[in-house]
Amino acid sequence: MTFKTADLCDVLCEKSPNNQCDFAQVTGNSFISFGGKNNFYGEIVTLKLFEDNQLVREQVNSDGTGKVLVVDGGASMRRALLGDMLASKAIENGWNGILINGCIRDSVDLATMPLGVLALGTHPHKTEKKGVGEVNVSVTFGGLNFEPADFIYIDEDGIVVSEKPLI
Repeated sequence: MTFKTADLCDVLCEKSPNNQCDFAQVTGNSFISFGGKNNFYGEIVTLKLFEDNQLVREQVNSDGTGKVLVVDGGASMRRALLGDMLASKAIENGWNGILINGCIRDSVDLATMPLGVLALGTHPHKTEKKGVGEVNVSVTFGGLNFEPADFIYIDEDGIVVSEKPLI
């Protein structure tokens, strides 16, 4: 199903007093799109970690049907939290997309894959694998609060986060 975040905002704001979009969090898209899908949505699964993608590996190897993985990597620009191999696993397991507050690698390959991937940038260096981090905790970055089991909608124009499904 396709959607536009602009249309979601129009509908949400019309329902809110004073046209304030009280029913969702909204931000412009300051992340870079690296995946083959620019328009994706789903139920949020969160990770909080730093320069260690073991938990990313574990999550993309689990059933992600209808879900988007939101990774707070502490905005590190020194290691890549996702590459083509993990993206392939995410696709195999039904993930709709991945939003990373950090870096990815294998960007040319990711651009050809049917997966939404947004991140701050690229870095060729892989991470350590210690398994340090937290799963399904509240995370905040990019001006948004992400709660596990909330819903996220991403396209070229921005990001909308809602407690309830919007489409």
